[in-house]
Amino acid sequence: MELQVEGRNVEIRKSWQEKIDEEKGRLDRHHPGLVHNLRVTIAGTASHKEGGHELQLVASVPNDTVVVKRKGENVKSLLSEAFDTMGLQLKELQRKRRQVVKVGDGAQEGLVVDGVVKKLVPRESYGFIAGPDGREVYFHENALKDLKMDQLTEGDLVKFGESDGDKGPCASWVRSA
Repeated sequence: MELQVEGRNVEIRKSWQEKIDEEKGRLDRHHPGLVHNLRVTIAGTASHKEGGHELQLVASVPNDTVVVKRKGENVKSLLSEAFDTMGLQLKELQRKRRQVVKVGDGAQEGLVVDGVVKKLVPRESYGFIAGPDGREVYFHENALKDLKMDQLTEGDLVKFGESDGDKGPCASWVRSA
């Protein structure tokens, strides 16, 4: 996730930057690969009735943008509150993206989920996808539809159908997103 921190009419303090880095790490753990770019803007506003700061978080996610704004005096508490809200909005966005659809033949019927290729082991013909809930889901080269193993790279967005395998969750099919 690319991070941009900007201060308008205010110098970014070290404690604020540390809080931003901590919260960014938490977002990344709970929503791996979902947020591509995160911009944090802290503006000093002496004219605001609640205090002197406005905070804005803008997260770029595939096919969408999530924005959270907060106003107040204490920047660290504003950061905590804004990142918590951002996490909830991302969770809701992922929930809405999950849908039950029929893909192709009846064997591929099931839950269609967006994910990110987390790890590839091309010599062994398998890999792992980070699902929207952060779990890693195994896939074999035979599950790939309309693409080949050498066309995938770590970080690629994919759609997949999840099923239960012998050793846990696995992708019954994988397509490019």
